[in-house]
Amino acid sequence: MINQLKQSFFQVFTMTLLWIVLLITVFFKDQSISIVYMWNVVGIALISAGIFGVIYNALWNYFTLKPIWNIVISSTFNILGGILAVWLFSKDMFHFIAPWFPGMLLLSVVLHTIAFYFYARIDSKKKAEELNKILK
Repeated sequence: MINQLKQSFFQVFTMTLLWIVLLITVFFKDQSISIVYMWNVVGIALISAGIFGVIYNALWNYFTLKPIWNIVISSTFNILGGILAVWLFSKDMFHFIAPWFPGMLLLSVVLHTIAFYFYARIDSKKKAEELNKILK
């Protein structure tokens, strides 16, 4: 479990870092960027890796909590990590979106719930087909 979480962490960290650097290259190509700002980009990649590489993976694959707790925990970490990442990326953007935090949390819970039931339906069909193949 620990090795898989480490591998997932570094995969998400690398892909997020490359994605943000690509976006900065495309959209800020005429601006100079300080080294301190690049550490903010590394911080955003660390946040993404912690949430999507470790917390989501542990919650949905290893922990045995009830689905409602998985949804609440993952939604909360998703919004908090997203807010922190936006703050690291741009303070002006953070202040611009700050009034919508409660709505974003509600939307996150709703979308996580829909995704959970959609994934659970697909996963149960897949497992039923596997069991039927074994019985034949």
